[in-house]
Amino acid sequence: MASFLTLFVGLLVAGMPVFLVLGLCAGAMFMMSGQPLVGLAQLVVNELNSPTLMALPLFVMAAAFMRFGGVADALVDLAAAWLGGLPGSLGLVAVVACTLFAAICGSSVATALAMGTILIPAMLERGYPRSFALGVVGASGTIGIVIPPSLPLILYGIVAEQSVPRLFLAGILPGLLQAVAFFVWVLYVARRRRFPIEPVRPWSERMRVTLSALPALLVPLVVMVGIYGGFVTVTEAAALSAVVALAVSLFFYRGFHFSQTLSVVAIGLRSAASIMLIIATALAAGHWLTESGAPARFVELLLAHHFSTWQFLLAINGLLLVLGCFLEVTATLLLVLPILAPALGTMGIDPIHFSIIFTHNMEIGLVHPPVGLNLFVLSAVAVAPMGAAIRGILPFLLILLVVLAVITYAPLLTLWLPNAVFGS
Repeated sequence: MASFLTLFVGLLVAGMPVFLVLGLCAGAMFMMSGQPLVGLAQLVVNELNSPTLMALPLFVMAAAFMRFGGVADALVDLAAAWLGGLPGSLGLVAVVACTLFAAICGSSVATALAMGTILIPAMLERGYPRSFALGVVGASGTIGIVIPPSLPLILYGIVAEQSVPRLFLAGILPGLLQAVAFFVWVLYVARRRRFPIEPVRPWSERMRVTLSALPALLVPLVVMVGIYGGFVTVTEAAALSAVVALAVSLFFYRGFHFSQTLSVVAIGLRSAASIMLIIATALAAGHWLTESGAPARFVELLLAHHFSTWQFLLAINGLLLVLGCFLEVTATLLLVLPILAPALGTMGIDPIHFSIIFTHNMEIGLVHPPVGLNLFVLSAVAVAPMGAAIRGILPFLLILLVVLAVITYAPLLTLWLPNAVFGS
């Protein structure tokens, strides 16, 4: 275990891509234990041969169609039509539009990128401080990985052998709590700093914009009704979402021409391929960690020290917050979860509840200095220094930590909806 950690940290500090770090570490550990590398390759192929895992690239493809197809513009217009007249209207639009887009794409980075491209220039033009514009879009973008369809929750379901529909339901109320907390904060700051107020639109225009946005809202509707109505599996729902997203983009919003479809597909495939590479190598490393006996020793350590549940959760939150600063969400989940999962039953923690604790920690990692991925995305979109993004994100980071505490120690918030639908 010590050799794995030394090699892992050394390669990561050297600046090597995460998938290469994981792959080299897994290969080295397998060789040191006397196992042939061909067995490692077969293991990866077997692990990737999962119907549920196929939902990931399909949801990523749907997100690509949404991003380039004009869907983001429609959702921004929808939020703006109903939030005019409130202080800091565009900041509030950012929170609401990111929440709506999150319910479509399942990716925090895609949400921050799509919304940042539209909203940050508009906010700067209206006189909002640059750091505030970067902060509200970056923080709101993190909602993308907790509100269904969440890509990390699909992975969690596969690794921890939990029901993905249950996990999706568990993320709804915590995601909405986060959105409400951001909304209230933006409203407070806007009143105090006298941010611009957008004009109130007439009812006829509001209804026109709402009708125009209905095709965009069709995608999450298809996914949720399909899954919870029992009509399709999660993977089939992902395929449906990609088809509906393509149709909406081509025929309703016309964000790209039919002749450009292959270019958008290529962009989606590149994103999906990068995720699948990390998954493949992380699965290999995770398998070695499990076989090494690390999970069993971890459980023995907990039992020997008589940690209470609240102490265990506090320590795990601290660990995940640190790891989230340096590792990509997928890699963290696939490396750490196989070690933690066996301890959940021992500590009396519901795996469904823990999934949202885990995912929310990963949200914070996406905006936590020094290497939060959303910070780099926003800095690139706004052509702004990283310092401006970090200054803007700090108040929202504190809100995220408060929400994390609520999620951790109030399991009813997470478990009520899945238990109400499926039974406890």
